[in-house]
Order: sequence, then C-alpha cells, then structure tokens
Amino acid sequence: QVQLVESGGGLVQAGGSLRLSCAASGRYAMGWFRQAPGKEREFVAAISSSGGRSYYPDSVKDRFRISRDNTKNTVYLQMNSLKPEDTAVYYCAAKNTGGFIVVVTVGAYDYWGQGTQVTVSS
Repeated sequence: QVQLVESGGGLVQAGGSLRLSCAASGRYAMGWFRQAPGKEREFVAAISSSGGRSYYPDSVKDRFRISRDNTKNTVYLQMNSLKPEDTAVYYCAAKNTGGFIVVVTVGAYDYWGQGTQVTVSS
C-alpha cells in the first residue's frame, strides 16, 4: 500500500511563501493538485520519478517550484508570491511510473495524500 503524507500547509499573508512536503513510501512520478471549495481539483505541478523533468500550469509557473529528494522519497512544493486565489486544500499524488514521464491529469494518478490546507490572506 502506497502511503503519501503531506505537511507544511498553513496560513500566510499575500506575497508570502510556504513549502509543502510529501513523503512517499517509494519512488514515483509525483504531482501536486489543489482544490478550492466548490471547484474542481486543479493541477499545480508535476515531477518525474527521476526528478529530471517538471511541469507547471501558467497560473503558477513563475511562482511555484516542485523538487524532490529521492534519498528521502520526498517531494516538495515551494510556493512564493502567494495570492488569495491560491487558497485551497493541496494534495500530492503518485503514479507508479518511472524515468522522465511527467503526469499532469487528475485521473492518471494512482495514489493520493490526505491533503493539507493552504490559506492566503489578503
């Protein structure tokens, strides 16, 4: 059973930064998604299992950075210049695929974490 444990959420003022962590029980292609109340789950960032490729939507690409430490099976999401519209529950997800494959769609992921709340005040 794959386990994903997220941490690092919280309350921050607009313009501030947070770093989310997701500890996995193995090495997978990983992604971060977010879901605000009343909205669909939205892709935020993804990284290949090797760490050699990553991808972001335009809404965050200049502000967020995904990285991983494969010695710890942990993926990070560094979020800078946060905006109130970034407020959501953030989820990490894992897909059992290797190499340089980056996965960006919700339905393609095999496993999900429990989510961590990020609230950005104006």
